[in-house]
Amino acid sequence: MRFGKKGKLVPRFIGPFEILERVGIVAYRLALLPSLSNVHDVFHVSMLRKYHPNPSHVLQFESLELKTDMNYEERPIQIIDRRIKQLQSKTIRLVKVIWKHHLIEEATWECEDEMKALYPHMF
Repeated sequence: MRFGKKGKLVPRFIGPFEILERVGIVAYRLALLPSLSNVHDVFHVSMLRKYHPNPSHVLQFESLELKTDMNYEERPIQIIDRRIKQLQSKTIRLVKVIWKHHLIEEATWECEDEMKALYPHMF
């Protein structure tokens, strides 16, 4: 769908969005995100582009264990790298952690001392 601000580096299209129904001969009603609630949901075909399936767009579903207050605990799965960061007066040991329910690309650098205190079984 073509939409949004004008500018050289701004994406020209956003989406994909599911087509809910055909409205008239050349217009379609789309299922938009809640963040786009102030946008009218019917678009002319000239504003739409065909979606070409891509295997990288498929999301893997994993169930989350929600607590009664509707949150969940992030748990580390594996430490995949180590690094030492040198500051002016001290040295900080870092570890790169893969978290449960996250992809490898979403691994984060964490302070080794904090990780040892919270998750001693990882070391």
